[in-house]
Amino acid sequence: MSVELITLGTAAGPAIRGPENGISSALVVGDVFYMVDFGLGCSRAAHEAGLRGKDFVAGFVTHLHSDHVVELPGFLLWNWGNPVEGFTGPVSVVGPGKDATRSGGAGLSGTSELVSHSLEAFSYDIDIRVHDEARPPLASLVHTVDLTTPPVGTPEAGRPFYVYEDDRVKVTGILVEHPPVRPALAFRFDTDAGSVVFSGDTAECDAMAVLARGADVLVHEAVNLDFYAGKGFAPEFLNHQRIAHTTPEGAGRVAAAAGVGRLVLSHLAGRAEPQWWRSRAASTFDGLVDVAVSGQRFRMGSPALAPA
Repeated sequence: MSVELITLGTAAGPAIRGPENGISSALVVGDVFYMVDFGLGCSRAAHEAGLRGKDFVAGFVTHLHSDHVVELPGFLLWNWGNPVEGFTGPVSVVGPGKDATRSGGAGLSGTSELVSHSLEAFSYDIDIRVHDEARPPLASLVHTVDLTTPPVGTPEAGRPFYVYEDDRVKVTGILVEHPPVRPALAFRFDTDAGSVVFSGDTAECDAMAVLARGADVLVHEAVNLDFYAGKGFAPEFLNHQRIAHTTPEGAGRVAAAAGVGRLVLSHLAGRAEPQWWRSRAASTFDGLVDVAVSGQRFRMGSPALAPA
């Protein structure tokens, strides 16, 4: 079965500082596809990559920062129903639940409420299209799952846990460090043709090496701290970048510790030339390093992973 990774968008956000789409990836397995995060521009990027909603199976949200979910409602609305070659049967959206560690977190939305509130907000449009265009009721098709995650600070928090499985993929997850966001997740997809791991947003942490051990591809975020320091950002913002994100050298260390076959840098925070990102990651990892751009494709399988 063929497997292809498509980096639909590679920019960190929510600021728009360059030409890349917001963070989003697709994993195409055979004739269907899965999404990881739904950053700005992902709906158009998926369409331009040849992906159609009728082949969409499930979406996975790493955490609830807006740059990772802002286009989730749009992706569902633009990929639903026969008139747009969209899904007409059940699809899943899987992600973090409420933040039990945050004051007032019980009153804030997790993934399932993010979806349900979005569909309610667009209820007029949805109702019109159900009755005028013979589309199936959208809410009845979207199955949302708020993942139950191990408590932070326990031994279980450093171990992979079950997320999702069908006859094409098995998805596991692990908690990563992206303070103050909790839970923040990384996902691993295992297929017959190989394995791909998505870091989501995270500081350099041992959990990533645990989840990615022996994977064919690690898609890992990276930050250029010098970019922000040079722009005169507030100390609080700079501190967030330091404690909640990973330098390219750090991403290389994670890749080396995990023994992955290839490191793909994505969710690039701050701006730099591709060689800047690549050389710094290569200083700590002697495997293949790619600095991803929007719409880049990687084919999985024997004899080796290669850009499409």
